Amino acid sequence: MIGDHSSSFLVVPASTQDHSQGVLSAAVVLVMYGDYQCSRSADVYRLIKAIRQELSVSLGEDYLCCIFRHFPQIQIHPQSQRAAQAAEAAAAQSQFWQMHDSLFNHYQALGNGYLVEYANQLGLDIPQFLQQLSQQTHLDRINQNIESGIRSGVTDAPALFINNIRYTARWRMAELMTAIVAASH
Repeated sequence: MIGDHSSSFLVVPASTQDHSQGVLSAAVVLVMYGDYQCSRSADVYRLIKAIRQELSVSLGEDYLCCIFRHFPQIQIHPQSQRAAQAAEAAAAQSQFWQMHDSLFNHYQALGNGYLVEYANQLGLDIPQFLQQLSQQTHLDRINQNIESGIRSGVTDAPALFINNIRYTARWRMAELMTAIVAASH
């Protein structure tokens, strides 16, 4: 069935258009669909960050490539889309991952004032940042991420794909690490 196929595999492959840490030619490419206002997304983000640090020490920097795609669930997290726009506005100033970290580290504080505060802490050009937020400059990219997630069967965040296959086991360090290492063989 088409539904089963789309819920198990990443339909839109990782590319240079994605926000990535690591090289696309890595042994394992992990794609996360996440929501900046979601506590589970924040937990999985921290888990992936710890795994990436551990694997880069033991298996090398180029072993794991981590990609983030936006999947704001605005019906339950009303500030998530604005936060995604803030991350993209930071990306326009080469600070995506720094803003990404700030947003997940403060997922309970994503009001407009906080977003400006995080941008200021990163040394961003605030007038440019605010202009891009007010004009919703990056909304198309966010919507493309959401659409690619939906096409791959994502219905809520977080959702992970390891080498294009949906990860459905437990969100624990040991299980996720095992799945990542197994995917490289």
